[in-house]
Amino acid sequence: MKSIKKSSVGILLCTGIAIPATLLGKHLPIIGGPGFAILIGMMVAPVLKSKQIFQLGISFASTKILQSAIILLGFGLNLSVIFTIGKQSLPIILSTIAVSLIVAHMLYRLLAIDSTISTLIGVGSSICGGSAIAATAPVIGATEEQIAQSISVVFLFNVIAALLFPTLGGILGMSTEGFGLFTGTAINDTSSVTAAACAWDELHQSNALDIATIVKLTRTLAILPITICLACWRAKKEKTSDSSIRLFTIFPRFILYFLMASVLTTVFQLSAEATALIKEISKFFIVIAMSAIGLNTNVIKLIRTGGKPILLGLCCWVCISAVSLGMQKLLGMW
Repeated sequence: MKSIKKSSVGILLCTGIAIPATLLGKHLPIIGGPGFAILIGMMVAPVLKSKQIFQLGISFASTKILQSAIILLGFGLNLSVIFTIGKQSLPIILSTIAVSLIVAHMLYRLLAIDSTISTLIGVGSSICGGSAIAATAPVIGATEEQIAQSISVVFLFNVIAALLFPTLGGILGMSTEGFGLFTGTAINDTSSVTAAACAWDELHQSNALDIATIVKLTRTLAILPITICLACWRAKKEKTSDSSIRLFTIFPRFILYFLMASVLTTVFQLSAEATALIKEISKFFIVIAMSAIGLNTNVIKLIRTGGKPILLGLCCWVCISAVSLGMQKLLGMW
């Protein structure tokens, strides 16, 4: 009961931030509700620094509520659309993953960064941020401090991308489809992908969120082969047969639920009114999750942890963004 009470207090705090953030987002769609939620959360965070009573609810909002939002999005998507967009984005996804891992490996040697941290930042930047780092960490034997530092670096550029990309896409004259592909491949965390896409949709009255979500979730599937390869590498290095990997605990189950929701929509042909309502609820859940993300951000602490990991994260992020745009141009998608 005590645990439930602590969670509810944190969730109420995130919801309290999400409401004004949503209203502000409607007045300034260039930033959007998710962007305002992150900014307000970051401003409120120092005040709550010593108040642990909120932490359980904040963690719940940043994970479970966000995952619920993604699952709800599935009710508005037809499986044929998912297959088409996922297949179309595959060359860009593979290219961005490859360039991030290569850049991380090169800078690990050039800057003499800890190999574990460089691996975590490379994987987190290339696939899906904190989820990929959490899945990879036990496979390569990362410490809690290394995990925290890597997630902080990756998240810093998630926040920047969520705030910057909608404006950048407008300056570049991108279409809704192009921006959805760009966001889904160039931003590494699901929360920031949805935040940027929501801001674009509010600004352009379009539907980039569906495209970005499908691309991002397709990209997330790379967690499996990456972690398996790292597990085999570590086993070979340590000359042991223990792979330290359990597929069912690594694979994000909410993706399966997202696909199940899409199956229901495809089979039963849900009405446009029903799917529109579900999508609005999903968007508000995303704003709540962004409030939690902002509350969990400590920029000052991140800067103090050292410049080399931040430089590594910056280089991975810039290279991924450049490759994403370049591949779209090359393939005639933009």
